[in-house]
Amino acid sequence: MRGMTHDTLLDAYANLTIRSGLNLQKGQQLLITAPLDAVPLVRRITEHAYKAGASLVTTMYGDDVTTLARFKHAPDSAFDTAPGWLFNGMAEAFKAGAARLAIAGEDPGLLAGQDPKKLARANKARSMAYRPALEHITGFAINWCVIAAATPAWAKSVFPGLPEQEALDKLWQAIFACTRADLPDPVGAWEKHSADLARRTDYLNGKRYAALKYSGPGTDLTLGLADDHVWKGGAGKARNGVVCNANIPTEEVFTCPHKDRVDGTVCSSKPLSYQGSLIDGIKVRFEKGRIVEMTAEKGEDAFKSLISTDEGAARLGEVALVPHSSPISKSGIIFNNTLFDENAASHIAVGQSYSENIRNGGERSADEKASLGANSSLVHVDWMIGNADLDIDGLTADGKAEPLMRNGEWAV
Repeated sequence: MRGMTHDTLLDAYANLTIRSGLNLQKGQQLLITAPLDAVPLVRRITEHAYKAGASLVTTMYGDDVTTLARFKHAPDSAFDTAPGWLFNGMAEAFKAGAARLAIAGEDPGLLAGQDPKKLARANKARSMAYRPALEHITGFAINWCVIAAATPAWAKSVFPGLPEQEALDKLWQAIFACTRADLPDPVGAWEKHSADLARRTDYLNGKRYAALKYSGPGTDLTLGLADDHVWKGGAGKARNGVVCNANIPTEEVFTCPHKDRVDGTVCSSKPLSYQGSLIDGIKVRFEKGRIVEMTAEKGEDAFKSLISTDEGAARLGEVALVPHSSPISKSGIIFNNTLFDENAASHIAVGQSYSENIRNGGERSADEKASLGANSSLVHVDWMIGNADLDIDGLTADGKAEPLMRNGEWAV
């Protein structure tokens, strides 16, 4: 970053988002959601979107202060309410071909101390209302991307001992480094990175493992993979024909677990930030794909409410492999933000499966995908289980174990 100003880096990050993240097409509309503190970044992204030929950019801002006000002052009946009209409009926009950009940066601990029952009800109502729009994302029907913007509250949670501006500057520096926005040619760097991830997915798709076996401190887990599963990673082609990077940053290769074939115990390796709550020290036991026991050192009620959202919320919808030496892990920073922390460690996700992780998933019915092992839920939440002591084997159909990762690193 030597010699590069914050404005220069912010502009490079915005350009990277439009070109490598979304690959926004001429004439395409763009729908952005972002926290209020992300306005300078949104303005840069909007400039680059119009330069790329966007027909219209629409941004919806969220505000932590008003979100917290709801939980402090709204009547009890309000927590079963969600703006279905808004999410239906988003679904219509995606159906008409709009691209989607989500900018994360909310306060990870915003709702700590609030009534967990109200939080659970509000999250469930929102998840149900958002489902029509979410299906375009999980089905990879459109080009979409998630990035992050440093905000004062988020920076304070990551660097609690620093003055506000110093913490904010340090978090921005980490974001620029982890997203490769600080390199001389960020777009070219992402092309190379995506090619590296594609080689991993090609290897795994060629092996056709039936299951993965995890071994490590607090972890003894056999995770079956869905029939006709497909590994993905890096840039991918959406059903609208546009190649995009859904997450910037990303260091993972991921696929679909079988919803009924997960057995054993596993524990988290990093905190999970979920809907304004920080959840840490998660320990769970699976039987026949479902979580049957769970504890957490922090935020246990929030995690219990998450996996109680619906029947599929206590089953897995994604499994991802990330080397312990990933750039985000090597930074030594706990980001308290899933977009970054999930790319510092191998992880799993409870809830909805992605159609792209089933062969020809976009053309198959929900019942057919379920028969292959894909999970259905109103939620999809990743949490980290990888560390320097984790070993992972690929299990072939005849039960042979082949080393995939040793001490958190690729063994192949």
